[in-house]
This record gives sequence, structure tokens and C-alpha cells, in this order.
Amino acid sequence: MSFIMSFFVVLVILAIGDIVSTKTKAFVPSVFVAALLFLLGFWYGWFPLDVVEKAGMGNPVATISMYLIIVHMGTLMSIRELCAEWKTIAIAAAALGGMVAMLVTVGRLLIGWDAVVIGTPPLSGGLVAAIMMAEAAAKKGLTELAVLGTVIYVVQGFVGYPLTALCLKSEGKRLLRLRKENPDAFAVAAVSSDGEPKRQALLPPLPEKYQTTFTHLAAIALVACVSDYAAASFKSWLIGMDPAYGAYALHPLVICLIFGAIAAELGIVERKPLLRASSFGFILTAIMGFIMGMLNKATPDMMVKILYPLAVVVVVGVAGLLAGSFLVGKLLGYTGPMSMALSLTALYGFPPNYVLTDEASKALAGNREEYDFLMGQMLPKMLVGGFITVTITSVILAGIFINML
Repeated sequence: MSFIMSFFVVLVILAIGDIVSTKTKAFVPSVFVAALLFLLGFWYGWFPLDVVEKAGMGNPVATISMYLIIVHMGTLMSIRELCAEWKTIAIAAAALGGMVAMLVTVGRLLIGWDAVVIGTPPLSGGLVAAIMMAEAAAKKGLTELAVLGTVIYVVQGFVGYPLTALCLKSEGKRLLRLRKENPDAFAVAAVSSDGEPKRQALLPPLPEKYQTTFTHLAAIALVACVSDYAAASFKSWLIGMDPAYGAYALHPLVICLIFGAIAAELGIVERKPLLRASSFGFILTAIMGFIMGMLNKATPDMMVKILYPLAVVVVVGVAGLLAGSFLVGKLLGYTGPMSMALSLTALYGFPPNYVLTDEASKALAGNREEYDFLMGQMLPKMLVGGFITVTITSVILAGIFINML
């Protein structure tokens, strides 16, 4: 298959996912449809296992795209909004606590200690955690359990996508109802004549004639570069104090989100820079293709061998996630659906958390103003939830659980 044919195949599958999602008003998420089609395609040989790489959506393109799009996401939030998400952090942490508690008690009785130890960190969504646990199991000679860690990471989205879609649609309906009853309490930020939020920054904007695709992308890349260096420096400082502290370093993408918000406040980067650069759609496509390409590791034979422990880890773990987030969310004033939606980001992380929020908002909104309102209310929580569970906590869990094997 040629590179352009591979590119076409990937785009057709992603497009089918969008069409089904639109037809069902986001009841069937596009990422779920696309993941299912990719899985069937790999199993039945409809296209080669390396179709995503042949399409040019592998690394380093995917990694660069992640850095750029996370900075973009940061510009959508103010520093005040980021600081206000401490409740989201607490709920996400409680969700993971509930997941661990359920697996080491109920799960251990059903599938044994080794399977629980290897399966728990990957269930929190982190690719790094899945790799760490798979390698640890392989060193111990636990071949099938090494596969378990990888497969849990690959297939857990099939559970998370539809559950998240239901939770977000429920929360979105509630928000629209409250806004209709009390519009003053949910006023949308003032907008300029072109429909964009009014610019409030310390630095003056770049003259319009110089605001081109390249200048916007260069500004985003600058923030991403500084974020990467800052993350590396912070990690080196922690390791310098104690090598064990390296596990607590912030992932560069977390820094990108924070620095993106700061840069937008200062005026270094415009709000929604990838949209201004007309690049958002293509970059998101590259990331989604890369994520779907990971499904080529889940073969039918592999699934049959580990079906029972896989089902136990996912069902019991997700039950713990939902219970922990629901209870703590209620205490902190979050609704059940919103609490459970942000906890479910542990099963897939970014970019599906953005895509699912976007789809739910589009399905419920009657106009652009309602769409912006829903995204403003739900997206910050979903993004922060994903970073806490997938990017940060999953690696910490892996570091702890490796020592328990």
C-alpha cells in the first residue's frame, strides 16, 4: 500500500467515525467507531499493520503535534481557571484511589495478585505505565501477563468512550437548562466583532498583517520548547536531590498546558492559535491516527488468552473509578455525571477527552454561543482530569506497583 493510499484509508476511517457520531448525536462516539474499524481492519487484513506509519502519522510527527495542540489547549484557559481546577484534581485522585482499592481487594480474589499488579497502572491510561509493567512482567517470565498490560492500555477506551459520552451529554443538558433559567449567572465572555473572545493581555497584539500561519505556529513552538526545557530542568533538579524523586517530575505536556495559559495571558501567543493558523484540524488528525495505530498490537489470539483477567481488571477497576469520583465529587459540589466523566479520562487521556467533549457540546448546542458555553464549562475539567490520571499518576502508580511484583 502506497503512502498516499495509507493516508486515504486512515482519513476515511476517521471520517466514518465522525459521520456515525453526527448521525447518532454523539450517542456513539467517533473515537469508538474509528477504534473498532481499525481493530477489525488489523485483524482481517483490510490494510497493513503499519498503515498509520505509512500514512506519515507516526513519530516524530505525532509527538510534535501533541506539544503544539496542548499549548493551544492551554490558551483556551485562564490562569484563574487552571487554579480553580483543584477540585478536579482531588476528584481524579479519589477516582484512582477507588480503582486501586477495588482491584487489590475484589480483583485480587478473582485473578490473583500478579495480574492485579501488572494490570492496575496501565488501566490509568498511561502508555509509559503500560510499557513499564509489560517489561517488568517479561523479566519475571510472566509472558501472558506482559501481554495483559499492553492490551489493557489498548482496549480500555472501548469502555471509556461510550460511558464518557453518556456522562457528558447528561451534564451538558443540565448546564443548558441552568443557563436558560438563570442566564446572568452563566454569561458568556464578551466577544469581538469577529466572534472571538476579546483579547486581554499584557503585551500588545502583533499587527494583523504579520499574523500568519507561520508566525502563529512559531509562537506555539516557542512555548512548547520552553515547556520542554523547563520540564527537563525540573526533573534534573529532583533527581539531583534524590534519584527516586525523578518519578514525581511533571510531564512536559503538563508544563505545555500551564505555560500555554500563561503565554496567552501575557500576549505571547494569541488565544486559539492553531485555529488562527488554520492548522488545528490537521494536527488533531495526525494525533488521532497515531492513537488508533496502537491497536495493531491487539491480536485475536492475544485477546482470547487474556480475556478473563482483562475483563476483571477493566470492570472492577472502572467500578472503582466511578465510585471514588462520584463520592468525592458530591462532597466538592460536582454533579455525578461530571465527576464520573473526568474520572473516565483515565481510560484514554488526550486527545479523546477533547474529542468527546467537543462532540457532546456540538450535539447539544443550538448555536455557537451555547457550544462555547458548554466547552468552557466542561473542557477544562476534562483536560485537567486527563493529565492528572494519565500523564502524572499512571507513572507514579507504575513505579510503586513494579516493586510489588
